[in-house]
Amino acid sequence: MEKKNLLKTMIIDSQSRILPKVWARDLSLPLESEKIVTLSGVRRSGKTYHLFDLMTQLTARGVPRNQILYINFEDERLDLIGNEMDLILQAYQELYPDIRLSECYFFFDEIQEVEGWEKFIDRIYASVSPRVFITGSNSKLLSKEIASALRGRTITYEVYPLSFSEFVQVARPGLNPNASTDKARLAALFNRFLNEGGFPEIVTQQNDLKDRILQEYFSVMLLRDLVERYSVSQVAVLKYFCKRLIGASAGEFSVNKIYNELKSQGYSISKDSLYAYRENVESIYLGRFIAKYSESVVKSEGSLKKVYVIDQGLGAALDFKLGEDKGRLLETTIALELLKQGKQINYYQENVECDFTVTDKNQVVEAMQVSLSVADNKTRRREIKGLTECCKRFNLTEGTIVTIDNNEVIEVDGIKIYIVPAWKYLL
Repeated sequence: MEKKNLLKTMIIDSQSRILPKVWARDLSLPLESEKIVTLSGVRRSGKTYHLFDLMTQLTARGVPRNQILYINFEDERLDLIGNEMDLILQAYQELYPDIRLSECYFFFDEIQEVEGWEKFIDRIYASVSPRVFITGSNSKLLSKEIASALRGRTITYEVYPLSFSEFVQVARPGLNPNASTDKARLAALFNRFLNEGGFPEIVTQQNDLKDRILQEYFSVMLLRDLVERYSVSQVAVLKYFCKRLIGASAGEFSVNKIYNELKSQGYSISKDSLYAYRENVESIYLGRFIAKYSESVVKSEGSLKKVYVIDQGLGAALDFKLGEDKGRLLETTIALELLKQGKQINYYQENVECDFTVTDKNQVVEAMQVSLSVADNKTRRREIKGLTECCKRFNLTEGTIVTIDNNEVIEVDGIKIYIVPAWKYLL
């Protein structure tokens, strides 16, 4: 009874609260898909605000607030287990006995906090209402449970921190990339984006608090999403592993190397445990791993992967060397932007290296290098050689080199190469 009364209070509070004004995001979500709409992504990336945006759209259409049920399962007052989740429906029906549940919209935030949630969601969808929207901060949890319990009933979207175009619309709306007067402003904004990243809260925050807030994000991910959820006992080892992963952003990531480092420092942990850490870290969206390109899926998956921290600002706030290395920050930023666009990317490495290939329907359709500058002749020759050889390998007639401020078009060995500043490329 006590939990049911608490749920009633939470439902009434959420329905009486003024919905916050939200920024427009590039990701568009359906309201009437008759599928379970699932949002997964790193903490503080804006999943909750996507839900608020959908709720705002509903109220604008004339849907009464008491037909919209929102529960945040990270509310510290709430301590439900799977077989108690029906209390949510009981509490709602006792509050509004005249409203049919089939007319309601259900929004469940950070639902992974409740063990056994998938059976409850499946029952709501099958017998109560098809208008169900859920979020979670763990891709492994969501994908595994959706695959086993909700197959064919969901549409899943990944939510990342702001893209550069979204960042511009928040920080300096109205700038025109084609207007000469705005180009310098956009270049300056990209430099800020390169260092601060795209977590929504950071954009309008005081400068002296930004790093501290990002460091706090990491602490919550480490303790709540990793240590507590996966029952990690060797917290110091896990923290070291995460810091090494972040510091390696835009480089190859070797579990064996970290294993040897830990062993030399007197720590006792198996390689299997470290591989599990890697899987868990990716599951909570702290980092993204990119495989080497190969026609063979087995070879690609078995390759030494490159890692990118989920947000370049978070990486810079947690690792001083990364924050000072503008070249790696730039590559990290571009990798994340490609992922935000939903592109399938790999790195290319045979006789030469190319930072990114973009694959569509099992065919490489784009090749790209990322370099802070190509003003130095040695750097220029290296980047052009890697790009042209990659283009020839996949029969591409053009490629791109993304830099901070170089802007030109050249042709080498019949390959047209666009050398563009990052802000221009991303807009």
